[in-house]
Amino acid sequence: MEGIILAAGKGTRMKSDLPKVVHEVAGKPMILRVYDALAAAGVDRVVAVVGYQKEKVKEILGERAIMAVQEEQLGTGHAALVAMPYIQDENVLIVAGDTPLLKAATLEALIKRHLESSAAATVLTCFLGNPFGYGRIVRDGYGKIIKIVEEKDATLEEKQIAEVNTGIYCFKTNELKEILPLLKAENAQKEYYLTDAIPLLLSQGKIVETITIQDETEVLGVNDRIQLARLTKEVYRRKAEALMQEGVTIIDPETVYIGEEVIVGRDTVIYPNTFLEGETVIGSGCIIGPNTRIQNSKIGNNTEITYSVVKEAVVGEEVNIGPFAYLRPGTVIANEVKIGDFVEVKKSFIGEGSKVPHLSYIGDAVVGKGVNIGAGTITCNYDGKDKWETIIEDGAFIGSNTNLVAPIKVGKNAVVGAGSTLTENVPPKALAIARSRQINKEDYVK
Repeated sequence: MEGIILAAGKGTRMKSDLPKVVHEVAGKPMILRVYDALAAAGVDRVVAVVGYQKEKVKEILGERAIMAVQEEQLGTGHAALVAMPYIQDENVLIVAGDTPLLKAATLEALIKRHLESSAAATVLTCFLGNPFGYGRIVRDGYGKIIKIVEEKDATLEEKQIAEVNTGIYCFKTNELKEILPLLKAENAQKEYYLTDAIPLLLSQGKIVETITIQDETEVLGVNDRIQLARLTKEVYRRKAEALMQEGVTIIDPETVYIGEEVIVGRDTVIYPNTFLEGETVIGSGCIIGPNTRIQNSKIGNNTEITYSVVKEAVVGEEVNIGPFAYLRPGTVIANEVKIGDFVEVKKSFIGEGSKVPHLSYIGDAVVGKGVNIGAGTITCNYDGKDKWETIIEDGAFIGSNTNLVAPIKVGKNAVVGAGSTLTENVPPKALAIARSRQINKEDYVK
Protein backbone atom coordinates (compact mmCIF):
# COMPACT_ATOMS: atom_id res chain seq x y z
CA MET A 1 0.00 0.00 0.00
CA GLU A 2 1.39 3.37 -1.06
CA GLY A 3 0.02 6.74 -0.10
CA ILE A 4 -0.84 10.07 -1.70
CA ILE A 5 -1.17 13.27 0.33
CA LEU A 6 -3.10 16.00 -1.45
CA ALA A 7 -1.31 19.21 -0.47
CA ALA A 8 -1.26 21.51 -3.46
CA GLY A 9 -3.93 24.02 -2.47
CA LYS A 10 -3.31 27.54 -1.22
CA GLY A 11 -6.08 27.57 1.37
CA THR A 12 -7.38 31.03 0.57
CA ARG A 13 -9.58 31.17 3.67
CA MET A 14 -6.47 30.91 5.85
CA LYS A 15 -5.52 34.37 4.52
CA SER A 16 -1.85 33.45 4.67
CA ASP A 17 1.26 33.70 2.52
CA LEU A 18 1.99 30.09 3.49
CA PRO A 19 0.34 26.98 2.05
CA LYS A 20 -2.41 25.70 4.30
CA VAL A 21 -0.82 22.35 5.11
CA VAL A 22 2.31 23.84 6.69
CA HIS A 23 0.36 25.63 9.40
CA GLU A 24 0.94 23.99 12.76
CA VAL A 25 -1.46 22.17 15.04
CA ALA A 26 -0.01 21.99 18.55
CA GLY A 27 3.49 22.69 17.29
CA LYS A 28 3.57 20.29 14.34
CA PRO A 29 2.74 21.12 10.68
CA MET A 30 -0.52 19.55 9.52
CA ILE A 31 1.07 17.71 6.61
CA LEU A 32 3.69 16.17 8.89
CA ARG A 33 0.93 14.91 11.18
CA VAL A 34 -0.80 13.31 8.19
CA TYR A 35 2.46 11.76 7.00
CA ASP A 36 3.16 10.33 10.46
CA ALA A 37 -0.31 8.72 10.51
CA LEU A 38 0.36 7.11 7.12
CA ALA A 39 3.76 5.83 8.21
CA ALA A 40 2.35 4.42 11.46
CA ALA A 41 -0.35 2.63 9.46
CA GLY A 42 2.31 0.82 7.45
CA VAL A 43 2.32 2.97 4.31
CA ASP A 44 6.00 2.89 3.48
CA ARG A 45 6.08 5.06 0.36
CA VAL A 46 4.29 8.41 0.10
CA VAL A 47 3.75 10.84 -2.77
CA ALA A 48 2.87 14.42 -1.81
CA VAL A 49 1.05 16.43 -4.46
CA VAL A 50 2.32 19.98 -4.05
CA GLY A 51 1.61 23.23 -5.84
CA TYR A 52 1.30 26.58 -4.12
CA GLN A 53 4.54 27.43 -2.28
CA LYS A 54 5.75 23.90 -2.92
CA GLU A 55 9.20 24.71 -1.52
CA LYS A 56 7.69 25.27 1.92
CA VAL A 57 6.07 21.83 1.87
CA LYS A 58 9.32 20.24 0.68
CA GLU A 59 11.19 21.85 3.58
CA ILE A 60 8.91 20.11 6.05
CA LEU A 61 8.68 16.67 4.46
CA GLY A 62 12.29 16.56 3.29
CA GLU A 63 13.19 13.10 2.03
CA ARG A 64 10.15 11.47 3.60
CA ALA A 65 7.97 11.79 0.51
CA ILE A 66 8.21 12.00 -3.27
CA MET A 67 7.00 15.34 -4.61
CA ALA A 68 4.53 15.46 -7.50
CA VAL A 69 3.93 19.02 -8.69
CA GLN A 70 0.42 20.13 -9.64
CA GLU A 71 1.13 23.37 -11.48
CA GLU A 72 -2.55 24.25 -11.83
CA GLN A 73 -4.89 23.37 -9.00
CA LEU A 74 -7.73 21.82 -11.03
CA GLY A 75 -9.28 19.72 -8.28
CA THR A 76 -8.67 16.54 -6.30
CA GLY A 77 -9.13 14.29 -9.33
CA HIS A 78 -6.49 16.20 -11.24
CA ALA A 79 -4.18 16.06 -8.20
CA ALA A 80 -4.51 12.27 -8.06
CA LEU A 81 -3.79 12.09 -11.79
CA VAL A 82 -0.57 14.06 -11.27
CA ALA A 83 0.53 11.56 -8.60
CA MET A 84 -0.25 8.41 -10.58
CA PRO A 85 3.08 8.15 -12.47
CA TYR A 86 4.84 7.76 -9.11
CA ILE A 87 2.60 4.98 -7.75
CA GLN A 88 3.98 1.46 -8.11
CA ASP A 89 2.00 -0.76 -5.73
CA GLU A 90 -1.30 -2.49 -6.48
CA ASN A 91 -3.21 -0.30 -4.02
CA VAL A 92 -3.02 3.35 -3.04
CA LEU A 93 -4.33 5.26 -0.05
CA ILE A 94 -5.30 8.90 -0.69
CA VAL A 95 -5.62 11.42 2.13
CA ALA A 96 -6.01 15.18 2.41
CA GLY A 97 -3.09 17.10 3.85
CA ASP A 98 -5.32 19.16 6.13
CA THR A 99 -6.74 16.40 8.37
CA PRO A 100 -4.19 16.65 11.22
CA LEU A 101 -5.99 14.52 13.81
CA LEU A 102 -6.20 11.44 11.63
CA LYS A 103 -5.20 8.28 13.51
CA ALA A 104 -3.11 5.45 12.19
CA ALA A 105 -5.61 2.92 13.58
CA THR A 106 -8.33 4.41 11.39
CA LEU A 107 -6.17 4.11 8.29
CA GLU A 108 -5.31 0.54 9.23
CA ALA A 109 -9.02 -0.31 9.45
CA LEU A 110 -9.65 1.32 6.06
CA ILE A 111 -6.80 -0.60 4.45
CA LYS A 112 -8.00 -3.86 6.00
CA ARG A 113 -11.55 -3.39 4.68
CA HIS A 114 -10.26 -2.47 1.24
CA LEU A 115 -7.97 -5.48 0.90
CA GLU A 116 -10.43 -8.00 2.34
CA SER A 117 -13.30 -6.83 0.12
CA SER A 118 -11.21 -6.71 -3.07
CA ALA A 119 -13.00 -3.44 -3.85
CA ALA A 120 -11.91 -1.12 -6.61
CA ALA A 121 -12.40 1.71 -4.13
CA THR A 122 -13.14 2.02 -0.41
CA VAL A 123 -14.35 5.31 1.03
CA LEU A 124 -13.94 6.44 4.64
CA THR A 125 -17.13 8.13 5.83
CA CYS A 126 -18.34 9.83 8.98
CA PHE A 127 -21.61 11.22 10.39
CA LEU A 128 -21.46 14.90 11.33
CA GLY A 129 -23.92 16.92 13.37
CA ASN A 130 -23.22 19.83 11.03
CA PRO A 131 -22.22 18.44 7.63
CA PHE A 132 -22.07 21.84 5.91
CA GLY A 133 -19.17 22.09 3.49
CA TYR A 134 -18.62 18.33 3.18
CA GLY A 135 -19.47 16.01 0.32
CA ARG A 136 -22.52 13.86 1.14
CA ILE A 137 -22.62 10.08 0.81
CA VAL A 138 -25.64 9.15 -1.30
CA ARG A 139 -26.81 5.53 -0.96
CA ASP A 140 -29.43 3.42 -2.70
CA GLY A 141 -32.32 1.60 -1.06
CA TYR A 142 -30.02 -1.28 -0.14
CA GLY A 143 -27.56 0.97 1.66
CA LYS A 144 -24.93 0.78 -1.06
CA ILE A 145 -23.03 3.91 -1.99
CA ILE A 146 -24.00 5.28 -5.40
CA LYS A 147 -22.22 8.65 -5.45
CA ILE A 148 -20.64 11.46 -3.46
CA VAL A 149 -22.10 14.90 -4.05
CA GLU A 150 -20.24 18.05 -3.06
CA GLU A 151 -21.93 20.76 -1.00
CA LYS A 152 -22.12 23.26 -3.86
CA ASP A 153 -23.65 20.68 -6.20
CA ALA A 154 -26.04 19.05 -3.72
CA THR A 155 -29.82 19.37 -3.90
CA LEU A 156 -31.78 20.51 -0.85
CA GLU A 157 -32.65 16.89 -0.11
CA GLU A 158 -29.02 15.76 -0.42
CA LYS A 159 -27.89 18.54 1.92
CA GLN A 160 -29.95 16.92 4.68
CA ILE A 161 -27.70 13.83 4.59
CA ALA A 162 -25.48 13.65 7.68
CA GLU A 163 -23.06 11.02 6.37
CA VAL A 164 -20.12 12.76 4.72
CA ASN A 165 -17.07 11.97 2.68
CA THR A 166 -13.87 12.41 4.70
CA GLY A 167 -11.69 12.77 1.61
CA ILE A 168 -9.83 9.58 2.51
CA TYR A 169 -9.92 6.61 0.13
CA CYS A 170 -8.24 3.38 -0.88
CA PHE A 171 -8.13 2.51 -4.59
CA LYS A 172 -6.82 -0.30 -6.67
CA THR A 173 -4.09 1.50 -8.57
CA ASN A 174 -4.87 0.16 -12.04
CA GLU A 175 -8.58 0.88 -11.66
CA LEU A 176 -7.85 4.43 -10.58
CA LYS A 177 -5.40 5.03 -13.42
CA GLU A 178 -8.05 3.98 -15.91
CA ILE A 179 -10.85 6.07 -14.43
CA LEU A 180 -9.06 9.38 -13.74
CA PRO A 181 -8.76 10.45 -17.41
CA LEU A 182 -12.56 10.02 -17.70
CA LEU A 183 -13.37 12.66 -15.06
CA LYS A 184 -15.14 15.80 -16.27
CA ALA A 185 -15.25 19.26 -14.70
CA GLU A 186 -19.02 19.48 -14.87
CA ASN A 187 -19.70 21.06 -11.50
CA ALA A 188 -20.00 24.40 -9.75
CA GLN A 189 -16.25 24.59 -9.16
CA LYS A 190 -15.30 23.63 -12.72
CA GLU A 191 -12.84 21.17 -11.22
CA TYR A 192 -12.05 17.49 -11.64
CA TYR A 193 -13.43 15.82 -8.51
CA LEU A 194 -11.90 12.60 -7.25
CA THR A 195 -15.34 11.81 -5.83
CA ASP A 196 -16.68 11.44 -9.39
CA ALA A 197 -14.52 8.32 -9.73
CA ILE A 198 -17.00 6.47 -7.48
CA PRO A 199 -20.06 6.48 -9.81
CA LEU A 200 -17.78 5.85 -12.81
CA LEU A 201 -16.38 2.73 -11.17
CA LEU A 202 -19.87 1.56 -10.23
CA SER A 203 -21.07 2.12 -13.81
CA GLN A 204 -18.38 -0.33 -14.93
CA GLY A 205 -19.61 -2.94 -12.47
CA LYS A 206 -16.75 -2.47 -10.03
CA ILE A 207 -17.10 -2.90 -6.25
CA VAL A 208 -17.06 0.23 -4.09
CA GLU A 209 -17.04 -0.23 -0.31
CA THR A 210 -17.31 2.18 2.61
CA ILE A 211 -16.20 2.16 6.22
CA THR A 212 -17.57 4.60 8.79
CA ILE A 213 -15.75 5.98 11.82
CA GLN A 214 -17.37 7.38 14.96
CA ASP A 215 -14.90 10.05 16.07
CA GLU A 216 -15.57 13.00 13.79
CA THR A 217 -12.62 15.02 15.12
CA GLU A 218 -10.26 12.64 13.33
CA VAL A 219 -11.38 13.70 9.91
CA LEU A 220 -12.23 17.35 10.44
CA GLY A 221 -10.35 19.45 7.93
CA VAL A 222 -8.85 22.89 8.38
CA ASN A 223 -10.03 25.67 6.10
CA ASP A 224 -9.49 28.76 8.25
CA ARG A 225 -7.78 29.95 11.42
CA ILE A 226 -10.86 29.26 13.52
CA GLN A 227 -10.86 25.58 12.61
CA LEU A 228 -7.09 25.48 13.11
CA ALA A 229 -7.52 26.76 16.68
CA ARG A 230 -10.30 24.27 17.43
CA LEU A 231 -8.26 21.27 16.36
CA THR A 232 -5.21 22.55 18.20
CA LYS A 233 -7.27 22.83 21.37
CA GLU A 234 -8.51 19.28 20.87
CA VAL A 235 -4.92 17.99 20.70
CA TYR A 236 -4.04 19.77 23.94
CA ARG A 237 -7.21 18.49 25.62
CA ARG A 238 -6.40 14.89 24.77
CA LYS A 239 -2.83 15.22 26.03
CA ALA A 240 -3.91 16.84 29.30
CA GLU A 241 -6.44 14.10 29.97
CA ALA A 242 -3.89 11.40 29.21
CA LEU A 243 -1.42 12.92 31.68
CA MET A 244 -4.04 13.28 34.39
CA GLN A 245 -4.89 9.62 33.99
CA GLU A 246 -1.20 8.86 34.62
CA GLY A 247 -1.09 10.78 37.90
CA VAL A 248 -0.26 14.35 36.90
CA THR A 249 -2.24 17.17 38.50
CA ILE A 250 -3.32 19.87 36.06
CA ILE A 251 -5.05 22.74 37.83
CA ASP A 252 -6.99 23.90 34.76
CA PRO A 253 -6.72 21.69 31.66
CA GLU A 254 -8.29 24.41 29.52
CA THR A 255 -5.30 26.71 30.02
CA VAL A 256 -2.31 24.41 29.60
CA TYR A 257 -0.67 23.59 26.28
CA ILE A 258 1.30 20.36 26.36
CA GLY A 259 2.80 18.80 23.24
CA GLU A 260 2.12 15.17 22.42
CA GLU A 261 5.76 14.12 22.82
CA VAL A 262 6.13 15.66 26.28
CA ILE A 263 6.65 13.29 29.23
CA VAL A 264 5.57 14.31 32.74
CA GLY A 265 6.15 12.29 35.91
CA ARG A 266 3.47 11.49 38.47
CA ASP A 267 2.57 13.90 41.28
CA THR A 268 3.82 16.84 39.26
CA VAL A 269 1.48 19.84 39.45
CA ILE A 270 1.00 22.01 36.37
CA TYR A 271 -0.48 25.45 36.90
CA PRO A 272 -2.44 27.51 34.32
CA ASN A 273 -0.94 29.20 31.29
CA THR A 274 1.91 26.71 31.05
CA PHE A 275 3.44 25.62 27.73
CA LEU A 276 5.39 22.36 27.54
CA GLU A 277 6.71 21.84 24.04
CA GLY A 278 8.88 19.59 21.89
CA GLU A 279 10.86 16.74 23.44
CA THR A 280 10.46 17.97 26.99
CA VAL A 281 10.70 15.60 29.96
CA ILE A 282 9.44 16.70 33.38
CA GLY A 283 10.25 14.60 36.43
CA SER A 284 7.94 13.58 39.26
CA GLY A 285 6.88 15.81 42.14
CA CYS A 286 7.57 19.04 40.25
CA ILE A 287 5.65 22.30 40.35
CA ILE A 288 5.46 23.92 36.92
CA GLY A 289 3.92 27.32 36.30
CA PRO A 290 1.91 29.39 36.24
CA ASN A 291 2.94 31.38 33.15
CA THR A 292 5.86 29.14 32.25
CA ARG A 293 7.19 27.94 28.90
CA ILE A 294 9.52 24.94 28.61
CA GLN A 295 10.84 23.77 25.23
CA ASN A 296 12.96 20.69 24.46
CA SER A 297 14.30 20.51 28.00
CA LYS A 298 14.78 17.94 30.75
CA ILE A 299 13.64 18.79 34.26
CA GLY A 300 14.57 16.64 37.28
CA ASN A 301 12.36 15.49 40.13
CA ASN A 302 10.95 17.85 42.76
CA THR A 303 11.91 20.98 40.86
CA GLU A 304 9.84 24.16 40.89
CA ILE A 305 9.70 26.51 37.90
CA THR A 306 7.39 29.50 37.99
CA TYR A 307 6.82 32.47 35.66
CA SER A 308 9.86 31.46 33.63
CA VAL A 309 11.13 30.38 30.19
CA VAL A 310 13.36 27.32 29.71
CA LYS A 311 14.69 26.43 26.26
CA GLU A 312 16.89 23.44 25.38
CA ALA A 313 18.26 23.18 28.91
CA VAL A 314 18.88 20.43 31.45
CA VAL A 315 17.72 21.09 35.02
CA GLY A 316 18.50 18.82 37.95
CA GLU A 317 16.50 17.75 40.98
CA GLU A 318 15.18 19.99 43.77
CA VAL A 319 15.97 23.12 41.78
CA ASN A 320 14.07 26.36 42.28
CA ILE A 321 13.71 28.58 39.22
CA GLY A 322 11.95 31.92 38.97
CA PRO A 323 9.93 33.91 39.01
CA PHE A 324 10.87 35.58 35.72
CA ALA A 325 14.00 33.56 34.96
CA TYR A 326 15.24 32.68 31.47
CA LEU A 327 17.32 29.57 30.79
CA ARG A 328 18.68 29.66 27.26
CA PRO A 329 19.94 26.79 25.08
CA GLY A 330 22.97 24.89 26.34
CA THR A 331 22.34 25.59 30.01
CA VAL A 332 22.86 22.79 32.54
CA ILE A 333 21.67 23.26 36.12
CA ALA A 334 22.80 20.75 38.76
CA ASN A 335 20.79 19.62 41.78
CA GLU A 336 19.59 21.95 44.56
CA VAL A 337 20.37 25.15 42.65
CA LYS A 338 18.51 28.43 43.05
CA ILE A 339 17.94 30.52 39.91
CA GLY A 340 15.93 33.49 41.08
CA ASP A 341 13.95 36.38 39.72
CA PHE A 342 15.15 38.20 36.61
CA VAL A 343 18.12 35.89 36.07
CA GLU A 344 19.24 34.89 32.58
CA VAL A 345 21.53 31.91 32.08
CA LYS A 346 22.96 31.11 28.66
CA LYS A 347 25.09 28.09 27.69
CA SER A 348 26.43 27.71 31.20
CA PHE A 349 26.85 25.07 33.89
CA ILE A 350 25.69 25.91 37.42
CA GLY A 351 27.04 23.50 40.02
CA GLU A 352 25.22 21.74 42.83
CA GLY A 353 23.90 23.93 45.63
CA SER A 354 24.87 27.22 43.97
CA LYS A 355 22.66 30.29 44.02
CA VAL A 356 22.00 33.01 41.50
CA PRO A 357 19.16 34.66 43.41
CA HIS A 358 18.29 37.70 41.31
CA LEU A 359 19.02 40.28 38.62
CA SER A 360 22.01 38.56 36.99
CA TYR A 361 23.28 37.41 33.59
CA ILE A 362 25.42 34.28 33.44
CA GLY A 363 26.65 33.45 29.94
CA ASP A 364 29.31 30.98 28.71
CA ALA A 365 30.24 30.22 32.30
CA VAL A 366 31.18 27.25 34.45
CA VAL A 367 30.05 27.76 38.03
CA GLY A 368 31.15 25.29 40.69
CA LYS A 369 29.41 23.94 43.77
CA GLY A 370 28.15 26.11 46.60
CA VAL A 371 28.76 29.39 44.81
CA ASN A 372 26.77 32.50 45.72
CA ILE A 373 26.36 35.10 43.00
CA GLY A 374 25.11 38.45 44.23
CA ALA A 375 22.40 40.58 42.66
CA GLY A 376 23.32 42.45 39.52
CA THR A 377 26.30 40.25 38.60
CA ILE A 378 27.14 40.03 34.92
CA THR A 379 29.55 37.78 33.05
CA CYS A 380 30.83 40.00 30.25
CA ASN A 381 31.27 37.16 27.75
CA TYR A 382 31.22 39.00 24.41
CA ASP A 383 33.88 41.39 23.16
CA GLY A 384 32.04 42.33 19.99
CA LYS A 385 33.55 39.49 17.99
CA ASP A 386 34.06 36.38 20.10
CA LYS A 387 32.48 34.74 23.17
CA TRP A 388 34.71 34.03 26.17
CA GLU A 389 34.41 31.77 29.19
CA THR A 390 34.03 32.66 32.85
CA ILE A 391 35.01 30.07 35.48
CA ILE A 392 33.84 30.43 39.08
CA GLU A 393 35.17 27.63 41.26
CA ASP A 394 33.54 25.90 44.25
CA GLY A 395 32.57 27.99 47.24
CA ALA A 396 33.28 31.38 45.70
CA PHE A 397 31.26 34.40 46.78
CA ILE A 398 30.54 37.07 44.17
CA GLY A 399 29.40 40.38 45.61
CA SER A 400 26.48 42.29 44.20
CA ASN A 401 26.82 44.44 41.08
CA THR A 402 29.97 42.71 39.86
CA ASN A 403 31.17 42.62 36.27
CA LEU A 404 33.32 39.60 35.36
CA VAL A 405 35.09 40.45 32.10
CA ALA A 406 35.83 37.16 30.37
CA PRO A 407 38.02 35.26 29.92
CA ILE A 408 38.41 35.15 33.66
CA LYS A 409 38.66 32.68 36.53
CA VAL A 410 37.61 33.15 40.16
CA GLY A 411 39.36 30.62 42.36
CA LYS A 412 37.95 28.28 44.96
CA ASN A 413 36.47 29.99 48.04
CA ALA A 414 37.50 33.42 46.73
CA VAL A 415 35.47 36.54 47.53
CA VAL A 416 34.72 39.39 45.16
CA GLY A 417 33.77 42.71 46.69
CA ALA A 418 30.46 44.27 45.65
CA GLY A 419 30.59 46.75 42.81
CA SER A 420 33.79 45.34 41.30
CA THR A 421 34.70 45.12 37.63
CA LEU A 422 37.24 42.32 37.30
CA THR A 423 39.53 41.83 34.31
CA GLU A 424 42.11 39.52 35.94
CA ASN A 425 41.92 36.10 37.56
CA VAL A 426 41.27 35.85 41.31
CA PRO A 427 43.37 33.32 43.27
CA PRO A 428 41.67 30.82 45.58
CA LYS A 429 40.65 32.22 49.00
CA ALA A 430 41.57 35.76 47.92
CA LEU A 431 39.50 38.92 48.24
CA ALA A 432 39.23 40.88 45.00
CA ILE A 433 38.13 44.51 45.02
CA ALA A 434 38.05 46.56 41.83
CA ARG A 435 36.18 49.79 42.43
CA SER A 436 36.87 53.47 42.95
CA ARG A 437 37.63 54.75 46.45
CA GLN A 438 34.73 56.55 48.10
CA ILE A 439 35.20 60.27 48.73
CA ASN A 440 32.86 62.28 50.94
CA LYS A 441 32.76 66.09 50.47
CA GLU A 442 31.76 67.64 53.79
CA ASP A 443 29.14 70.43 53.67
CA TYR A 444 28.81 70.00 49.87
CA VAL A 445 25.09 70.83 49.88
CA LYS A 446 25.76 74.34 51.26
